[in-house]
Amino acid sequence: MQQPRQIPLRERMTILGDLDASSFVPWIRRHAAKLGLSQDIAHTGPDRIELEVTGPEELIDMMEMGCSLGPIDVWVDTIERRPIDD
Repeated sequence: MQQPRQIPLRERMTILGDLDASSFVPWIRRHAAKLGLSQDIAHTGPDRIELEVTGPEELIDMMEMGCSLGPIDVWVDTIERRPIDD
């Protein structure tokens, strides 16, 4: 029996903390690709990275968890998510 097909979600994810964007942004891109998520980085800075992600909710949840743990050279304080309405 096939599972029902999920409608992909689009969300804006804002990551706040002590972030080294030069290493974290490539890490985010690789992690999103591994999860099969579409992503677009909207803003990068030393304390904030904003990206749009598209995909199934469970995979976006996994992306959030991965980013919260992140690479060793960043410290993530919070991650805010909000839906993007078309």
